[in-house]
Amino acid sequence: MSSVMESAWTYLITNFNDFQLACLGSFFLHESVFFLSGLPFILLERAGWLSKYKIQTKNNSPAAREKCISRLLLYHFCVNLPLMMASYPVFKLMGMRSTLPLPSWKVISTQVFFYFILEDFVFYWGHRILHTKWLYKHVHSVHHEYATPFGLTSEYAHPAEILFLGFATIVGPAITGPHLITLWLWMVLRVLETVEAHCGYHFHWSLSNFLPLYGGADFHDYHHRLLYTKSGNYSSTFVYMDWLFGTDKGYRRLKELKSDACEAEGKQM
Repeated sequence: MSSVMESAWTYLITNFNDFQLACLGSFFLHESVFFLSGLPFILLERAGWLSKYKIQTKNNSPAAREKCISRLLLYHFCVNLPLMMASYPVFKLMGMRSTLPLPSWKVISTQVFFYFILEDFVFYWGHRILHTKWLYKHVHSVHHEYATPFGLTSEYAHPAEILFLGFATIVGPAITGPHLITLWLWMVLRVLETVEAHCGYHFHWSLSNFLPLYGGADFHDYHHRLLYTKSGNYSSTFVYMDWLFGTDKGYRRLKELKSDACEAEGKQM
């Protein structure tokens, strides 16, 4: 397996320079993973398939879906891509490389784990700040235009928020200077996680059913349904920050009430 990866990586670094791989390659990878993972949830919603797994019964209008996609393409090309290009010198300065040999899986997994922990901490506080009155009204309310989220709404946000919360995603790699393949893996996992958290569906096989402290769609959907002053559930991937600071109490109470209702219904039957 490693020889196959090394051969593929040799092809990339032979035919493309560092700048092309780190900026254009990262952008292409992001767009591919984001839209390929997010578009199926639009199709599910439109067709009404797997509706028993849908968290909210409300559907978004075709106009709302089209608005989301068109704005995303605008923001990705006019904000995300320039940001990747502008941050390239910083990553190079901090030691990012694309050369062989590839890092070991131990190194890759350790760094990615660190990125998740750090991103959760930074994102939580940044997200809470965005829910203060002025910032919510002028910035974060754009993201909350979709009270019934679907996968692609995960990156639908005001350009200022893209920069603000984007810092949480890149701060870990920026201070560790990883190999580019580690950065790509982190980006793919982060995109898949945030698309899943906004997908609007809670399946039997959802990670939140098996992975302790993982938030997932049910956890984040609650955040979108409520008024900004009451929402809570500010965490990114894992929910330990909300648990530590008590900002998930409303969500946990709702889960308890639903559980009690199910038990009562079972006894009546």
